[in-house]
Amino acid sequence: MERLFLFIYQYRSFFTFLVFQIICVWLLVQNNQYQGAKFFNSANGLAATINNTSQNFRDFLSLRETNQRLSEENAYLKRKLEQRNQSLYTLNVREINDPVLINRFDFLSARVINNSVHQFKNHLTLNKGKKDGITPGMAVISADGIVGKVKVVSDNFSVVTSLLNIDVLTSVQLKRTSHFGTVQWDGANTENVNLLYVPRHVQPQVGDTVVTSGYNSIYPDGLMVGTIDKVDLKDEALFYDLRVKLSQDFRKLSYVAVVKSNLREEQDELEQLIDEK
Repeated sequence: MERLFLFIYQYRSFFTFLVFQIICVWLLVQNNQYQGAKFFNSANGLAATINNTSQNFRDFLSLRETNQRLSEENAYLKRKLEQRNQSLYTLNVREINDPVLINRFDFLSARVINNSVHQFKNHLTLNKGKKDGITPGMAVISADGIVGKVKVVSDNFSVVTSLLNIDVLTSVQLKRTSHFGTVQWDGANTENVNLLYVPRHVQPQVGDTVVTSGYNSIYPDGLMVGTIDKVDLKDEALFYDLRVKLSQDFRKLSYVAVVKSNLREEQDELEQLIDEK
């Protein structure tokens, strides 16, 4: 405190001058309409700029919370959309109203906390696990397309086998022609996968949309996979060489939705009975 008083005393002339300057400016603003208007306009503009900068900073600090809310809302909307689709299918085709079929799929939001894209067998880690109801075999999707399948889980985390894994085969179909095929990553470009087993009598085109087929109990049908960006057919080949540009950029994964198929166990058990006979 003594040093503060000493500092003020040493610079008393400057502080006196500063006080008188402030008084002069205030009197000038108060007693002159033009100067007063200019001052208050400038002050309001400065205050607005400071408030805007402060709000932007607060928004930046709350981005993680905002993204989490949006991800949970997205999962909720996906669930409602899938319920609607299953309901329309049930009413129009089966002509019954079965709540089990309508609620066939459920969605759980999760955040990606680790992700690899430069290996031949890539995986990603989610911040949700067994405590949240996640089990091995569940599908993982994003707002842009399919991502992979849950491989192992702990109480609080789960590891997902990425679509960018040379061992992963996923059943898909061409949306325009309804022909089926299988996509598989070749370990090269992270933006593309190969579409296999499309016979030569089909006429795929660059730009055709590729979606999940629903020929398994994991993914709902019609989920976006990507679009064809290369078509090649050798003279004696039975199948096309097709390259698909993925709709999901795996280098930018942040939030995903884990898909729970409520009828998966029933379907798997029934198919195993067929295999045993």
